[in-house]
Amino acid sequence: MFAVVFGAFGAHALKNRLDDYALGVFETAVQYHFYHSLALLAVGILALSLPDSSLLRSSGWLFAVGLVVFSGSLYVLSLSGVHWLGAITPIGGLALIAGWACLAAAAWKSLG
Repeated sequence: MFAVVFGAFGAHALKNRLDDYALGVFETAVQYHFYHSLALLAVGILALSLPDSSLLRSSGWLFAVGLVVFSGSLYVLSLSGVHWLGAITPIGGLALIAGWACLAAAAWKSLG
């Protein structure tokens, strides 16, 4: 829901208020927000079949933390212009990568 709201906000309310760079940063935040919201949904659905999977649980937490840190820092960066926030964005990116790795490992483990 928030990804849709933020996407609409960026497309309509911010289009004439932000420069091209800041708008691009905001759009990147929305894209990753969307992708990883869907990934969290998939983790939740898979958890119905694998309720005891610690890898799956780790994946969900990593996606949630990564989404907040990665997209959240980009949202704030684009709206405030506080550039030092860009330094924490990669931490969120690493959490997202680790989330995908845990999800893949959980899937691999469930097949074997």
